[in-house]
Amino acid sequence: MNLLLDDLNKVVKMRIKEDFNTNFKNSILFELLMQESNLSNEAKVYQALKIYYPNLNQITDVSKAIDNILWFYKCGKEEKEETSQKATRENVKRIYSYEFDNELIYSAFKDQYGIDLQDIDYLHWWKFKAMFDALKEDNKIVEIMGYRAVNLNKIKDKEMRKHYKKMQKLYALPDMRSEEEKESDFAEAFS
Repeated sequence: MNLLLDDLNKVVKMRIKEDFNTNFKNSILFELLMQESNLSNEAKVYQALKIYYPNLNQITDVSKAIDNILWFYKCGKEEKEETSQKATRENVKRIYSYEFDNELIYSAFKDQYGIDLQDIDYLHWWKFKAMFDALKEDNKIVEIMGYRAVNLNKIKDKEMRKHYKKMQKLYALPDMRSEEEKESDFAEAFS
């Protein structure tokens, strides 16, 4: 898939034959849903299907529908085997949140692209992601994501490390894990 050459809706339709919601707001809802720790996996699957498929009766293969959702959410990119194994829950660091950073993301799109995400009726998820990933450093959200992404162990200078630690604390995202996940992660730290 080439964002410069391909008709995105045709690319999606070639793979997903059923009616499918491609608007960016659906994928933001999907990401928020996946981060919800108080829902069972079954409830998440059902809600994800409802987010993307306006007519659930069209789905004949739920497993394929889920694969299609994940493929679409990843902007049509197939994940490499070694990449998916490395990106386990333990080492994935969240550097943004559509829930907690919503105002900063909104402002960045308004400032950089002149797009009011409140007023826009439709923007394809893949276009939104391309623009989000290309936000300039002078947007506050990019600055904050930079602080969150820094690995403090790799900073040699004590004053710099102290500064980045302070910024990470200031801009930290809330811990969205359930109590069971926190306990499990704590126990794994001592295994």
